[in-house]
Amino acid sequence: MTPRKIIIDTDPGQDDAAAIMLAFASPELEVLGITAVAGNVPLSRTALNARIVAEISGRSDIPVYAGAEAPLKRKLVTAEHVHGKTGLDGVDIFEPARPLEQAHAVDFIIETLRTNPEKTITLCPLGPLTNIAMAFERAPDTIARVAQIVLMGGGFFEGGNITPAAEFNIYVDPESAKIVFAAGVPITMMPLDVTHKVLTTRTRVDRLRANGNRASLEMASMLEFFERYDEQKYGTDGGPLHDPTVIAWLIDPEMFTGRNCNVEIETGSELTLGATVVDWWKVTGRKENALVIGDVDADRFFDLFIERLGRL
Repeated sequence: MTPRKIIIDTDPGQDDAAAIMLAFASPELEVLGITAVAGNVPLSRTALNARIVAEISGRSDIPVYAGAEAPLKRKLVTAEHVHGKTGLDGVDIFEPARPLEQAHAVDFIIETLRTNPEKTITLCPLGPLTNIAMAFERAPDTIARVAQIVLMGGGFFEGGNITPAAEFNIYVDPESAKIVFAAGVPITMMPLDVTHKVLTTRTRVDRLRANGNRASLEMASMLEFFERYDEQKYGTDGGPLHDPTVIAWLIDPEMFTGRNCNVEIETGSELTLGATVVDWWKVTGRKENALVIGDVDADRFFDLFIERLGRL
C-alpha cells in the first residue's frame, strides 16, 4: 500500500509530540514535513520542540518549518500552565543537530500542495489553524488540491477546556478556524468529546515505558508531567491524549465513530468566542462540512500507540 502523504502542522506540546511520534512510527504514513505554529507556547519554542521530537524519534531527516507567530487578528494566548514553560516539560531540552528550515511554513505548505498531484496531500493540524488559513488565503488555488484535513480541535458535548465554550486550538485563532471550516475541504474533526475518552492511565504509561526505547521512555516522562494538570482538573486517572487521535484515525479509522455535521465557528461573542457549533442533530439545514468524531475504542487506541512507539 502506498503511504498517505501528510504535513503535520503543530504547536508541541506533549500530546503533539505523541502524535508526531506515532506518525513517524507508522508505515501507512509519509511525513513530508512539520510546520510549527504559535499556540501552546510561542513559535520559537514550538519550532524547537518539533525538531527535538524528530531527533528523539530518530527522524532528523524530516524538515521542520516555522510559521505564524500570532493569530490572524488576535493577541496570542498560550498554555504554559498545562504544558510547562518549554511546552515539553518532563524531558531535557536540547539544540537538535538539524537546523530549522529557512523557508516559511506557509510557503512550504503552498509549494507542497502545488507540486504534488492534486488530492494526494493530507493536512494534519494539531494546534491553532493559523498556518492553514494563511496558506488558503494567500494561495486559494491550493484549497482544491488538498485531499483532506484531519484536525484536533473543538468540542460540543464536552464544552471547552480554555473557556466554558471553547477548546484551546480553536479559541486561540477562531478567525483562522472559520476560514478553514468554510473552505470546502473534507474535514475530520477530533473534538474534546473523543479525546477525553483516551486517558493516559498509570497502567498505560507503564506499558509505554516498558518498551524501553528512547522515544517511549521520553514520551512516558512527558506524559507524567502533562497529565498532572488534567488529573487535578477532572479528577481522573491520567489525562486526555488529544492530538494522537488525528494520526490514529488515519491509520485505523474503524476504531472511531462519528457523523457528518455542519460546524460553524463563533468569532463575534465574548462569552462563546471560539465555540465550535456542531449541528449534531441536523436541525439547521446547513450544509455538512465535517466528519465530527464522537467515540473511540480507547484500549484499541493505546494498543496501537504503545506498539508503534516501540518501533522507533
